[in-house]
Amino acid sequence: MPDLMKWFPVTPAEALGAFLSVVLVYATILLLTRLFGLRSFSKMSTGDFAMTVAVGSLFGTAVANPNPTVGVSLVAFIGLFAGQWLIAWARTRSSLASHAVDNEPVLLMKGETILHDNMRRTNVNEADLRAKLREANVLRLEEVQAVVFETTGDISVLHSADPTPVEPWLLEGVIGGDQAAGEEVPGRG
Repeated sequence: MPDLMKWFPVTPAEALGAFLSVVLVYATILLLTRLFGLRSFSKMSTGDFAMTVAVGSLFGTAVANPNPTVGVSLVAFIGLFAGQWLIAWARTRSSLASHAVDNEPVLLMKGETILHDNMRRTNVNEADLRAKLREANVLRLEEVQAVVFETTGDISVLHSADPTPVEPWLLEGVIGGDQAAGEEVPGRG
């Protein structure tokens, strides 16, 4: 039987320390998420994305390394969650703060018309667009009312067999949401 200590060079004390770190740090993340809300891990803004990455990175570091200590990591978690809450609070009270933190949604299609300039702006190609249309169960381009590249990086497809136009409020704040149809879809007139 091979010597397991060569493959897993960890002492029982180190293993216990890592286990207790996981339990303490994980419990702290759960507690802070309950206190500050699920918004801490949403995908609504650039800051939200950064928060998710930072918490994951800090969690991994806190449980895998003795330096920084678990105590320092817990203080860092509290700082991250408090900062996220502060940014969310500022975004709801100031359009300047919201504009500084949030990406802007961009219209990719208006009806059957593909807005190629907006596609280039968002680095979305026609293959990506077709995939999202299929994912939304669009059967004919005539069904498409609007396609929006959201602030989260997701693509929303508004479609209906009913020719009723999209409520303008839904496209409020969307770059190109108020523009006239631009370039025609290739092969369509």
